[in-house]
Amino acid sequence: MFYRYEIVKQNNEDILYLYLTMKYEFSNDFNLQNDQDLGRRTNNFIQTNHIPFSGNKVFLIIDDMVVKSIDLSNTPKTFSPDYSFTAEEFLVHIELDDGAICEVSLKEYLLSVLFSKYMENIHEEVLKAICILYTTYIYKTMAEEGRVLASNSFAIYKPVSYYKAIFSNYDTIFNKLQSVIQEVDGMFIRYKNEYILPFIHYSNTGKTNTHPSYPYLSNVKSLWDLTSPYYVEVNDFTYDEISNKLNILVTKDSDISIHKDQSIQRILIDKHVFQIDEFKTLLNLKSTYLYIIFYRDFIRIITSGWGNAYGLSIYGANDIANNGGKYYQILKYYFPKTKLYIYTRKEHS
Repeated sequence: MFYRYEIVKQNNEDILYLYLTMKYEFSNDFNLQNDQDLGRRTNNFIQTNHIPFSGNKVFLIIDDMVVKSIDLSNTPKTFSPDYSFTAEEFLVHIELDDGAICEVSLKEYLLSVLFSKYMENIHEEVLKAICILYTTYIYKTMAEEGRVLASNSFAIYKPVSYYKAIFSNYDTIFNKLQSVIQEVDGMFIRYKNEYILPFIHYSNTGKTNTHPSYPYLSNVKSLWDLTSPYYVEVNDFTYDEISNKLNILVTKDSDISIHKDQSIQRILIDKHVFQIDEFKTLLNLKSTYLYIIFYRDFIRIITSGWGNAYGLSIYGANDIANNGGKYYQILKYYFPKTKLYIYTRKEHS
């Protein structure tokens, strides 16, 4: 929403100029929110970014034009996260890649990540389950960190308008996702009174994985995934291509081996060591379940599944939903040690 500020002294009074960007869907929020809510967001931005401003007059600037003035003397100075956990009112502080902080509603954040996971024929019950997982993630991250990184290992936040160029039926999907968010509004998952992380993958090799650091992850069968179109992928690299991607010299005479120590896998290429996730990222592979075959002119890497096989399988969950399963049954199946809860609105007099 806000991306930079300027404090100007006029008649011995500090005036704050806040510059807004249209990149982060501010125009939609701007038309909908009332002055008090806008003032609350402004106060949050001042506090979050430690702006040395103690005055009350604020002007909002878009494209060098003043579009709104705010008097902060009539707005609350702090925002308590238990004010409301609804998607419309819960505010998410997003740290952008350049370090700036923007603030969006939980609803806008959820729309963004649901668009990022959206696939043709994905069932609404699966979208509801995914929505609950990311709602849980935001509750957890905001409570512990006070902000969420725009780019992290669980999700990449982009303004919702970004997806207009990707989906020809954007409006239809947008309305569908809004309905999904509304139906599971305020729902979240806990394991032993702790929020869980949103472990999601597209497909696996027939079962999900456990991890010693996350006791709520279970080995559950997901045999539906064996019929997934993403089950096997073949990637061929010339020796020059793979050398450039890994930034080392790889030849047909190189010694490549895969080593596993408990849950940690490493790829050894001659004297070079790569963590399996690093290797996957550098070569843009879909999975860390892989086989490597040497040919005279190229290397073939065959992967199974799509993702890390932790938590919810989108492909498996879709089969459950297509056979009548509901979102709560999907979550219980893939996270059997957890419980589903819901926050109700906290009213203030």
